[in-house]
Amino acid sequence: MEPFRIHILGCGSALPTLRHLPSMQVVECRGKLFMVDCGEGAQVQLRRSGLSFERLGHIFITHLHGDHCFGLIGIISTFGLLGRTAPLHIHAPEALRPMLQAQLELFFNYDIGYQVDFHAVDTTKQQIIYEDHSLTIETIPLEHRMPCAGYLFREKPLLPHIRRDMIDMYGIPTSQINNIKAGQGYMLADGTHIPHEKLVTPADAPRSYAYCSDTRYIPELYKKITGIDTLYHESTYAEDKKESAIKYFHSTALQAAQVAKDANAKKLLLGHYSARYNNENVLLDEAKKVFPNTFLTNEMQVIDV
Repeated sequence: MEPFRIHILGCGSALPTLRHLPSMQVVECRGKLFMVDCGEGAQVQLRRSGLSFERLGHIFITHLHGDHCFGLIGIISTFGLLGRTAPLHIHAPEALRPMLQAQLELFFNYDIGYQVDFHAVDTTKQQIIYEDHSLTIETIPLEHRMPCAGYLFREKPLLPHIRRDMIDMYGIPTSQINNIKAGQGYMLADGTHIPHEKLVTPADAPRSYAYCSDTRYIPELYKKITGIDTLYHESTYAEDKKESAIKYFHSTALQAAQVAKDANAKKLLLGHYSARYNNENVLLDEAKKVFPNTFLTNEMQVIDV
């Protein structure tokens, strides 16, 4: 099964500290890389991760607070210095477009050696904004102090696995394997029909990942991500700071856990910690009371979806 995993470049501290970096992740799915949020130092963290710069073709920005997008012009510049020629696609709220254009004009006079394509994200709708043969990415409307959207990565259904023992037993030529995977059976020379179901085992279940940062607690959010395999949900505060969460449109770790529980998620990742916490285990402990399969994120972690 091809990898579908999350590379945590910055675990999303609400205020960059010596312990944590701002929000930035890379989603790896079937050989492609997608960056979600692009905090300060993204190009350095990407290099440290060992991930291929060339394979990163799309960057998705949730909203325009600096800890989620200040690294964008740096990574664009680094790609240019490294001789990139493939287009880079930026998906973000429309308000970023004129700021990005101004930076490109000011620093590079639009001549960085490759094309930067901007795609405006409607933060009020849940809709597919990227699709290829193996994956869809759709927006998740969130509620923050400015327009904000999360992103939902879904694998498309996989093909069943060929039973090599049956292929060998019936002497089926390899030229027929793709047809069998697509649902066909096979007719032997003597007219015997071998049904499709006898030649395959069921496909692996498609995997999914939802990235939700930043947002206040939305009781109905679970409906948009029901059945998700892995959920990243911001957990800026513990319950004793619930009033601050309400005031600043953030969530507590317990609220993040409630979303995961209601969505019937398999795994919850916490992040976007307030700088007030020197030990995030207080957040983890609160979340686990509601959703036991909860984990803290930290820089340079690699997490399988």
